[in-house]
Amino acid sequence: MSTHLTDIEIARGAESVPIAEIGAKLDIPPGALRVYGSDKAKIDHGFLAGLGDRPSGKLILVTAITPTPAGEGKTTTTVGLGDGLSRIGKKAAICIREPSLGPCFGMKGGAAGGGYAQVVPMEDINLHFTGDMHAIGAAHNLLSAMIDNHIYWGNGLELDSRRVSWRRVVDINDRALRGIVTSLGGVANGFVRETGFDITVASEIMAIFCLADSLGDLERRLGNIIVGRTRTQAPVTARELEAGGAMTVLLRDALMPNLVQTLENTPALVHGGPFANIAHGCNSVMATNAALRLADYVVTEAGFGADLGGEKFFDVKCRKAGLRPDAAVIVATVRALKMHGGVARDDLGTENAEAVSAGLVNLRRHIENVGRFGVPAIVGINRFTGDTDAEVACIEDGLADLGIPVVACTHWADGGAGIEALARQVVDTVESGAADFAPIYPDDMGLFEKIETVCRKIYRAGQATAPARVRDQLRRWEDEGYGHLPVCLAKTQYSFSTDPDLKGAPEGHEIPVREVRLSAGAEFVVAICGEIMTMPGLPRVPAANSIGLDADGQVQGLF
Repeated sequence: MSTHLTDIEIARGAESVPIAEIGAKLDIPPGALRVYGSDKAKIDHGFLAGLGDRPSGKLILVTAITPTPAGEGKTTTTVGLGDGLSRIGKKAAICIREPSLGPCFGMKGGAAGGGYAQVVPMEDINLHFTGDMHAIGAAHNLLSAMIDNHIYWGNGLELDSRRVSWRRVVDINDRALRGIVTSLGGVANGFVRETGFDITVASEIMAIFCLADSLGDLERRLGNIIVGRTRTQAPVTARELEAGGAMTVLLRDALMPNLVQTLENTPALVHGGPFANIAHGCNSVMATNAALRLADYVVTEAGFGADLGGEKFFDVKCRKAGLRPDAAVIVATVRALKMHGGVARDDLGTENAEAVSAGLVNLRRHIENVGRFGVPAIVGINRFTGDTDAEVACIEDGLADLGIPVVACTHWADGGAGIEALARQVVDTVESGAADFAPIYPDDMGLFEKIETVCRKIYRAGQATAPARVRDQLRRWEDEGYGHLPVCLAKTQYSFSTDPDLKGAPEGHEIPVREVRLSAGAEFVVAICGEIMTMPGLPRVPAANSIGLDADGQVQGLF
């Protein structure tokens, strides 16, 4: 099966089945589905609550090398692997994140896979879907409004308006909102203060949403959000503002995982969507736990490379949710390896086995990193039509000394049939019982030591640096009882360093930590490194310029 069709044309030609039939593949009764049209549904809280005693399936993480503009195809491989497992007779499901409108209208485009390895309905998933992103944004901004309202009506909690840390969010890239002043216009509008916007997927509520394991846990975590401090540095929480209940109401339906299907009708749970460069980059615990109780093999992904989303999947999500992954597939492409080997983007179409060999340092680094967590790795080569046999052989030969499986796949062009070999290898690896998962740092390690550990062991930095105010802040949080929390490093996805142009596998560099944020509800500490922004801007020519409706009212330009 080969194609010259666009992703959206392939998706429109899908032979989807009614969503109740997809639910039946996972033994979900029709009454447990909250249906949104014929092809998507949410799984009811009552049904989910009854899954706890069922045995757990096997969990496979799909991660990747350091991303490049050439593309790696991590979501495409996740979808394809689910289809491949289904084709070889396994009861499989995939778990991926919901796309943010920011990248859809910015640079990256959609996030539903590609070619013949997609989840559908592709347009709905990329555009509003079941409204989860809007519910998260509404809950976040409700809390923002309640903070300012509390200050306006007397400020009984003595919240220092200079120390309000809770910002606002919107799910669009908008650099003009990074720093704003609110309440201008006179006394009736409140007290003037500086604040700003983050993108919705960077919201702590998004992180809470994706780490909560029940409605009760969601409300507890929402109440624990620290919105700011008093003049004496005492924390003020959302619970003290009596905001947790209303936020939970807004998020009640959103917290139910979304069920859709792949082009080959494999069940897909698409739920939650934090970025991995500024958040923890994994789909919801609710969806993952449900899938593990309903399927024998669950394929999930974590954003960007194994050093970002992969590390956070292991150190944050698995730690907090008690998950034990059985294998990890590291996705690589010939084109991306060439870029890590020094080839310019315009020259990627020319055969260059030497550049592929040079770029393998990046892939080898990610293989080593996954191994640090005790999870067996498999390399999946996402093969493009222009890749030569010599270039693919270069990858296989260049990794031979590591003794790990390397499997070339053509799922983008051939769907599940093009990835069966990888599916069989995953089953063999999982059934070998080789996994012995453990995070790379213990809970009782100091917060800055945890940051240093990630920087040294994963990013291979010579040192992590931070100004005195940042170190002092971390020590205060330890004194307040937050020292046991994991850390979530926010940094560029394009390099092991904080320099996005430094490709390959640099080592000995410095990771500067310029700011730290306590996410008491999500239960981790965010360390902002280098020049990373929690509100992206649009590129010079955004994807939005090419998106619109055709004469028949159908979306065009979405990919």
